[in-house]
Amino acid sequence: MSADALPSAEAPASSADALTAAVERIDAEQVAAREQWSHGFTRRKFLAGAGMVAAAALGSQLVTTRYAYAVPGTGSGRALVVVFLRGGFDGLAAVVPSGDPAYAAARPDIGVPDRLLLPLDRGFGLHPALSPLHRYWQAKQLAVVHAVGGPNISRSHFQAQDQVERGVDAGDARTGWLERALATAGPGTTFRATAEGINVPQSLAGAAGAISLRGVDSVVLYRRSERVIAALERLYTGLDLLAAEQVPVALRLLAEATDLQAQAYTPGAVYPAGNFAAAMSDVARLITSGTGLRVATVDVGGWDLHTNAGAVDAGDMTDQLTDLGQTLAAFAEDLGPTLRDVTVVTMSEFGRRVAQNGSGGTDHGHGNAMLVLGGRVAGGRMFGRWPGLAESALVEGDLAGINDYRDVLYELAQGHLGVGPVDSVFPGLSHSPLGLMRVG
Repeated sequence: MSADALPSAEAPASSADALTAAVERIDAEQVAAREQWSHGFTRRKFLAGAGMVAAAALGSQLVTTRYAYAVPGTGSGRALVVVFLRGGFDGLAAVVPSGDPAYAAARPDIGVPDRLLLPLDRGFGLHPALSPLHRYWQAKQLAVVHAVGGPNISRSHFQAQDQVERGVDAGDARTGWLERALATAGPGTTFRATAEGINVPQSLAGAAGAISLRGVDSVVLYRRSERVIAALERLYTGLDLLAAEQVPVALRLLAEATDLQAQAYTPGAVYPAGNFAAAMSDVARLITSGTGLRVATVDVGGWDLHTNAGAVDAGDMTDQLTDLGQTLAAFAEDLGPTLRDVTVVTMSEFGRRVAQNGSGGTDHGHGNAMLVLGGRVAGGRMFGRWPGLAESALVEGDLAGINDYRDVLYELAQGHLGVGPVDSVFPGLSHSPLGLMRVG
């Protein structure tokens, strides 16, 4: 990589020369990384890919200065974890209205028999694949909001995801709901807003300092080169370039990730295998290590089950729910006493049709279910109004989404981020209180 490969035309020649001299000493194995850097630096690209290729372009153990994680006045110590179930979560598979003849008639092959349901309240039951979560229901740390939806939500995955992550019912909002919530909560640490994955999701779009990573251990640092770091810091100081903002964030992240990697860490629970579990384990590590994490986002794909959803003892839905239940339960166990200050919420772009289709699955629908797990949750309860599954209550064959998903998210943002009026996070929403969070 040469200085010409970076946006350095306006940089002082001495800085460019210093960077060039330092980078020329990087081994030939870093050619791919230098090429990626030459295509431009963004938070979204910086941490993408296995092995942190972009990080390799910066060298190993890039910053020797150590940062304190706890920054006075940056929050309450509480953390909100948003798990997005991408593809359209089937809330009627996870949380079933037991004894409902309309449900049994609509899902003769994929419905869950009443005798196998784990009892909740108000006549609902939990899919047996979610059994690891049932003890948190019994401990009043798990709640469910059913028949969740929102106005004007499309049945297109991409449009619906964009809409609910931005938290608007119409229009072209340029920010996400979590970004707006964080803006009212004040500054924080490097790990204040962390997305586990390749990209920062739309919910955090525009959030200052938001980072994305595939686990703190994936911040791989190949070679030590203080000269490269010094040159990069000088090169991008005082310039009106995106990298001038992003490079310091990246350097702080690398320094603090290096510190975390040097600390002995053993999870406090046994997680299942898979990407979702690895991401949630990493979030637990960041929380319990005192990094000042306030918001984390995790994506879980595979919920678009148009075919082979399967009966309760087999099929893709049972597999998906098993992973979800085991992972969330392991996360809660891993946190231990820290769970009192953490809440996990699951959400999706839309629900599924009430009736199964001809391929043993369900098509895109509307009304859905959200799971809320945490030490401050007023758990052991079903929240929200229930419209029922009678034909007259359905909306074009869908469960009516009569409880606005934004009411759920707003109450969680209040409890964990101390946000103010509802318009500061969800413009135009007339909030209908649910009482999801315990006072105190």
